Amino acid sequence: MTSRYCILLIEDDPAVARSLQAGLEQEGFDPVWKNTGAEGVLYARERHPHLVLLDVRLPDGLGFDFCRQMRQQGLRQPVILLTVQQEETDKVLGLEMGADDYVTKPFSLRELVSRIRAQLRRAYGEYSAAQGELLYAGDLVIDQTSGQVRRGESALSLTPIEFRLLAYLARHPGQALSRAQILDAVWGYSPDLEAERTVNVHVRRLREKVELDPGRPALILTVPGIGYRLAVKGSQ
Repeated sequence: MTSRYCILLIEDDPAVARSLQAGLEQEGFDPVWKNTGAEGVLYARERHPHLVLLDVRLPDGLGFDFCRQMRQQGLRQPVILLTVQQEETDKVLGLEMGADDYVTKPFSLRELVSRIRAQLRRAYGEYSAAQGELLYAGDLVIDQTSGQVRRGESALSLTPIEFRLLAYLARHPGQALSRAQILDAVWGYSPDLEAERTVNVHVRRLREKVELDPGRPALILTVPGIGYRLAVKGSQ
């Protein structure tokens, strides 16, 4: 993987931030540190780092809200939340605000770097959108070159994870895909029960954006006991 990816670290604890900066530099990244959410969002908007590490507890607000602000402003780079919270509801909330992944403190640098590299591979590397072909899902057109999804003349605003999730389903129309398969293909790490719940959250968010009636999905269907499948024309 190409080195010198710019990693924006939004963290209010100087000791944690300096330690992470040093570790990320040793791993070949170019880390930039901001200690408030507002400064971090401004930097992300103006300088477009490749990936954002976002602490949940910041002096000027919650990381959840700053993540949502970045998504609302059209920023699509991967966001990994750094949280001390063990409660599943907090992790789910982060994903619902547009985060791509989360790491619970305390964590090892090795684990964090593994998560970072997985996100970078899928956003910019061999699993990125630029595969030079169109995919179709119902009345949606998925342009893998531009990374856009369109319904008629309207472009849908998807996060990178949501785009890759939809594209993966579209590459396997009608096939029942397990949550473990989806997690490995889209996120790039081995599944466990907690991580598989992440798939459920992102499927729900994706349905809210692509289904005409999210309460009665007709495109992304649940396969009981297995996972999900993309409906093919004329079937449910």
